[in-house]
Amino acid sequence: MKHRLTPLLAAFALVCACVPAAAWSSPLTLEAAIDLALRANPTLRAAGSEVAAQEGALTQAGTLPNPELELLREGEGSGNRTTTATLNIPIELGGKRSARVDAARQERQLATIALETERDKVRADTAAAFHDVVAAQERERMAQELVALAGRALGAAGKRVEAGTLSPVEETRARVAQGSARIEALQAGRDLEGARIRLAALWAGDARQLTIVAPQAAALPLAPPLDKLLAQLDQAPAMRHARTEVGHREALARLERARRTPDVNVIVGAQREGPDTRNRAVLGLSVPLPLFNRNDGAVLDALRRVDKARSEADAAGARLRAELAQAHARLTAALAECALIADEVLPGAEDAQRAANRGFELGKFGLIDVLDAQRVLAQSKNQYLNAVAESHRAAADIARLLGHAAVQENP
Repeated sequence: MKHRLTPLLAAFALVCACVPAAAWSSPLTLEAAIDLALRANPTLRAAGSEVAAQEGALTQAGTLPNPELELLREGEGSGNRTTTATLNIPIELGGKRSARVDAARQERQLATIALETERDKVRADTAAAFHDVVAAQERERMAQELVALAGRALGAAGKRVEAGTLSPVEETRARVAQGSARIEALQAGRDLEGARIRLAALWAGDARQLTIVAPQAAALPLAPPLDKLLAQLDQAPAMRHARTEVGHREALARLERARRTPDVNVIVGAQREGPDTRNRAVLGLSVPLPLFNRNDGAVLDALRRVDKARSEADAAGARLRAELAQAHARLTAALAECALIADEVLPGAEDAQRAANRGFELGKFGLIDVLDAQRVLAQSKNQYLNAVAESHRAAADIARLLGHAAVQENP
């Protein structure tokens, strides 16, 4: 009995642990966000309830059929009245009970794997959403900085126009540049709010109360060799689920085969004729005759579903290999983009921005040159943030496929 109670208690503990949190500690770190999502995600709670429900189904599958008590009275008068009381005891043959238990055990295993898969998905989705919020916060901050720079540039242009050292056209250009910067700041704020909503939705929280702790530097995930990741694919949740589904279908086929063997009913009872007659023992046996229904159709249906499950397992393996290769390609491409931007693009954009500011102070460059240099620098930083966020999304997809944190971050 212990082997049945242990999974039930574990599932019950999981369901109890997955209670929606009314509030969370603010600000949130990545680890705290993942822990909160694992405790309060509604879909995860539903999966935990399914595991607990399957425990009841397994218990029910092992129960014996109930006996039937039958009372029969013949005749109206007390002198010729016959009373018969029998107890019909059904006896299952052909291994039906063990086949039912095996099928129910496979169903419980499917529910357990589904729960593990959902936990891995929630963990990966939270990590990806958290890094999206970090990147969106940085974009919003840079957009606000551009608005401030454009405002100072517009003020400086106005003073130089009044002094007669700058064309009014330049002031108009500076005003247009400030308007564009404000629009981009509004868009960045909208994107940040959307990222916060997606993150808080993982635990059914309120995004308005969400504040996260952004890391000091954007940590990049590692990219293990593809062959190493493919070697782990056999233990991925989707592959385990597919193999368990094959075992479940095979168990159902064995159950249908067992149902071809008729059950028997043992009849035990007593019969009395009249008030003065002694009781007579009644003993009988009831056996169905499998003349028309031998459950052949159900057996054929179950066998073909076994074939279907095996084909689906093969298809799942091919699909997962393709998805893993695509996610790995996205990860390596994003990391290469991060390296290129950090090593070549950003240093050049920073040098150009410093040179433009210095040249404007010396009167060699116009105001538009300064604004363009600042915008190019901001765009380069935004490209870097996009590449970092994409690398984390690809790493999260790999972790989701493999069922664990297969891709780690650089220290």
